[in-house]
Amino acid sequence: MVGPAAARPPGAAMLEVQDGSHDCEHQIRSQSRARSARHMLEVRPGLFLGGAAAVAEPDHLREAGVTAVLTVDSEEPDFQTEAGVEGLRSLFVRALDKPETDLLSHLDRCVAFIVQARAEGRAVLVHCHAGVSRSVTVITAFMMKTDQLTFEKAYENLKTVKPEAKMNEGFEWQLKLYQAMGCEVDTSSAVYKQYRLQKVTEKYPELQNLPQELFAVDPSAISQGLKDGGLYKCRKCRRSLFRSSSILDHNEGSGPLAFAHKRMTPFPMLSTGSQAQCTSYFIEPVQWMESTLLGVMDGQWKHGVLTIGCPGNSLAAFI
Repeated sequence: MVGPAAARPPGAAMLEVQDGSHDCEHQIRSQSRARSARHMLEVRPGLFLGGAAAVAEPDHLREAGVTAVLTVDSEEPDFQTEAGVEGLRSLFVRALDKPETDLLSHLDRCVAFIVQARAEGRAVLVHCHAGVSRSVTVITAFMMKTDQLTFEKAYENLKTVKPEAKMNEGFEWQLKLYQAMGCEVDTSSAVYKQYRLQKVTEKYPELQNLPQELFAVDPSAISQGLKDGGLYKCRKCRRSLFRSSSILDHNEGSGPLAFAHKRMTPFPMLSTGSQAQCTSYFIEPVQWMESTLLGVMDGQWKHGVLTIGCPGNSLAAFI
């Protein structure tokens, strides 16, 4: 014979149900966080690092509370608003994980995006495809700028959180240049101009989608108000070709060797004492050169240097 059920205080059964529901919800939240953690890593409060899997399912973003996504990859993610990521802010930087890829020119924009999003109380995900190189480069730049760290220290700090982080050697070099410019891309600095010139030479002759920021402004478009002393013009047509600020330093003696057509004396006679008589200028790419670099106008490589003619006549002689 079964005895009567033990008496319960009023509301006891309801309390048990509520406690069970609370435990269940807590368990679900814990599982959600665990699933998100497999796809993205929180390197700073509200700053996540991940790969393509982190954005493959909107649930991953929602569970981590991410409302801003910075993608550094070859393809832009397709965020569907109906999938539960309404209000998502995003920035896409098209970049391959190759040493020759130019990330330096985009670092200021990327860092500003992260800073602004976090200032608005948003959680930010920075991701590439694998989450070990391109996204690591951007977050390292962010740490360098906001924490005033050297490249080595910022990279070391990030590796303590994500040991498998490994940016390619080209990105390491670009972050060192970023540090040399004070963690701000200064397009007028000699450091950046030399870098920009190298990017052009690395991509030639397949310059199909060369970013416009690689070229200095055409002085013929802004020549008004500039003193002639700051301009170099074609001797024949008097077209403004470049400004003095576009001239790049080079080792003495290497100019005449590269520009054989400008050599005024045989090589052994070029030096007088320790002073080399250089007869050429090395300049950064200027906007009017773009069509030449694309192969529309005549241009030729000689000893690793591209010789380009004036768009009106010839660059062989100018003042």
